[in-house]
Amino acid sequence: MSINFYKHKKYWKFFLLINAIAIGAFTLIYTNNLSKELKEEERKKAELWAQATKQLISSNESDSSIKLTLDIIKSNTTIPVILTDQNKVVLFSRNLEVPEENKEKFLQKKIVEMEKQNPPFIVNLGKGEKQYFYYQDSVLIQKLSWFPIIQILVVGLFITIAYLAFSGSRKAEQDQVWVGMSKETAHQLGTPTTSMLGWVDVLKMNEETAPLGDELAKDVERLQVITDRFSKIGSKPELSYEPLSPIIKDIIEYLDRRTPSNIKFTYVNGDEDSITAKVNPVLFQWVLENISKNAVDAISGKGRVIFKISQENKNVIIDIADTGKGMPRTQFKTVFRPGFTTKVRGWGLGLSLAKRIVEGYHGGKLFVKESEIGKGTTFRITLPA
Repeated sequence: MSINFYKHKKYWKFFLLINAIAIGAFTLIYTNNLSKELKEEERKKAELWAQATKQLISSNESDSSIKLTLDIIKSNTTIPVILTDQNKVVLFSRNLEVPEENKEKFLQKKIVEMEKQNPPFIVNLGKGEKQYFYYQDSVLIQKLSWFPIIQILVVGLFITIAYLAFSGSRKAEQDQVWVGMSKETAHQLGTPTTSMLGWVDVLKMNEETAPLGDELAKDVERLQVITDRFSKIGSKPELSYEPLSPIIKDIIEYLDRRTPSNIKFTYVNGDEDSITAKVNPVLFQWVLENISKNAVDAISGKGRVIFKISQENKNVIIDIADTGKGMPRTQFKTVFRPGFTTKVRGWGLGLSLAKRIVEGYHGGKLFVKESEIGKGTTFRITLPA
């Protein structure tokens, strides 16, 4: 169930990403084309103003023609323009905020900027005399050129906030489900476990059934441990500095008795018996047990599960390696999601629960360090020393 579910989820994310890129690209192209059209219109207007300026300078026409020419020049209220002679001496400027100080320097700098942006119009006055009409994109064009970028940023920010809000609410909902399920499980296990303790005492009172009572007592003790684990989910567990070697050895001993003989557990610790970390022993044993069971399930036939503990700088590192079937890199993160399982029968909750305990309660990290198809997988736990 879960592999297909996560594949479909991945495809949906990819589909939404492609659509978002397509929308962004369409907006960018459309706005860019619109900006080009407006720039072309402004160039035509600038050319008209240049012609009107030439007409005004060399005009011998009636007052009405001069008035029309002046009206054309005055109609420019948005496009910054500068008129110079052939030596680039500024004759007049329009729609520019020119400072009182260093006025000439400012205008010369503007001429360079305008020339880079748009080629100037040459106003031929005759007898070899020329003037140059420089212009710059209006504020509207400049704002329009930034519009697609601002739009994409705003949409991206909105999507990010929405995704974080959705993820946060979903995580909170998942936490409530985890806590509710754990508390209910602990409650349901508590009553029959207490009853079974009474039956254990009854069996021990009879010499013939005493051995059976002893064996049953071990299973009841195990049920009490499981009940204790579930009762601690959802409430802040008490952490204390504990040596990790005994915890690992206890788990190995427990699993070794309940695992086929063709699978061997090995603890490689060297001189690291003194390494301690701040943990809750009951919950941390649960983490090691879930990872180990996952490793056992990954082994077909003979194989090994290897525990290794070390300390680097301010972190305690526990590696749990198996010689199982391995996994592709695409599953390194997916394997910790609730419901993900490659088994026909399985809930896919063990590794997800282990990650929550390590990272949510112990302030550590649990991840797949490495894996190779056909050779095995190594899970790594890091804890503050």
